[in-house]
Amino acid sequence: MTTPEPPDGDERSRRWQDQDTEQFSRPAADDPAAARPGGYSGVAGGVYDVVDEPLLLTEEELAGLRGEPVAPSLLSTRRVLPLEDEPSSVVQRYLFPTEKFRGEWRRHWIELGREIVIGVVATLIMGYATGYMARHNVPTGVSIVILVWLAVLFVLGWRVCDWWFDRFILTNKRVMVVSGIVTRKVAMMPLLRVTDMKYVQSPLGRILKYGTFELESAGQDQALRKVENLPNPNELYLRIVEEMYEPEAVEARLGRVTESEFDDDGT
Repeated sequence: MTTPEPPDGDERSRRWQDQDTEQFSRPAADDPAAARPGGYSGVAGGVYDVVDEPLLLTEEELAGLRGEPVAPSLLSTRRVLPLEDEPSSVVQRYLFPTEKFRGEWRRHWIELGREIVIGVVATLIMGYATGYMARHNVPTGVSIVILVWLAVLFVLGWRVCDWWFDRFILTNKRVMVVSGIVTRKVAMMPLLRVTDMKYVQSPLGRILKYGTFELESAGQDQALRKVENLPNPNELYLRIVEEMYEPEAVEARLGRVTESEFDDDGT
């Protein structure tokens, strides 16, 4: 029996390189041991090969890195509503150039509760009355009922338009209420003169999220004292209080630089 000759130096070097390549090679993609925590893949001999995996970010995280606004989650703990950027055309005309707009709100739809009930009842009565008169062949009565019903709808429509143009406005200087279609009424109170403020919610208001605000200024009667049926009263209350006592926090949340900081930096 012949003994195989030992490999020469070149043969041993080639085998060592092959063994080293096998030892540190990456495992197959379908190897269940390839995925390890921390980005490592296990191979023979207890040696781990580092696997460079891309960092996965959600759309919300990417939007935050880009500085874009992110929609609040359903489980968010935010208590102050985001600030609006620009006032509507209804409000713009009542703001002076150096005043900073903080938001505007229409009154809660419960303000139209009576109008909604009247419209529904009037429609039901009109339908019953016209049907009754048509069966008894009274065409004049049908016309009168329809005209009365249209007049009621016109009045209700006017009331809805009045509700649409009625706005509660907050700026960094004052609170205002603008109302009226033909005859406009603008009432305001400076934030610096507000000595007391509260809001009241009835049981129905807590369910439907509306309340009544009461503002006081040095015990005097003011043009703006009681504002009823404002939506989301708790968030609005925090918004007003923050503007009164922490205006710097509002500016910081908006990402704006004040004029004093601009002058100090000289840029």
